[in-house]
Amino acid sequence: MEREEAVFLLKCHAFACDDVTHPKVEQGFLGSLRPFRGHLIEENFHELMSILRVLAPELARPTLNREVIACLWSITHLARAWAVEPAGMLRSNHLISDEQVAVMEQWLSMFSYAVMILVEDGGEQEAFWEYEQYVQNRGNTEGEGV
Repeated sequence: MEREEAVFLLKCHAFACDDVTHPKVEQGFLGSLRPFRGHLIEENFHELMSILRVLAPELARPTLNREVIACLWSITHLARAWAVEPAGMLRSNHLISDEQVAVMEQWLSMFSYAVMILVEDGGEQEAFWEYEQYVQNRGNTEGEGV
C-alpha cells in the first residue's frame, strides 16, 4: 500500500472522506459503528494497523500532517465515545455486548499505543509488538466471531 492509498483509507475509516457514499466510509471503522449492525469488523482494525505501518516514517517526522493526525485522533476518540463509554450510544442503548466492548477496548488500546510510539519516534518494533502478538494469538483461535 502506498501513502496516498493509506491516507485515503484512513480518511474513510475516520468518516472524513469527501465521498461519504464510498462503501469503505459506510463499512469503515467508524462508519460500521454508526449505525451499528451488531458486529465489529475485525478486518477494519487490521487495515488501520496496516495504514499505520505505511504512515510510520511520516509520523516520526518533526512536522506532522494535520489531516492524518486529525483522522487518527477521531478514530480513537469517537470509537471510544460511541462503543466503549457507558453513556455512549452503543452501550447506553444496549446495542453492543460486553464481549464486543472488551474487543473494541483492546483494539483501541493497541491502535492508540502504536500511534503514540510512532509519533514519539519510538520505532515500529515497539509500536507494533502488542499487535503482532494479538495477530499471532488470533491465528491460534481462528474462526471465533466478534
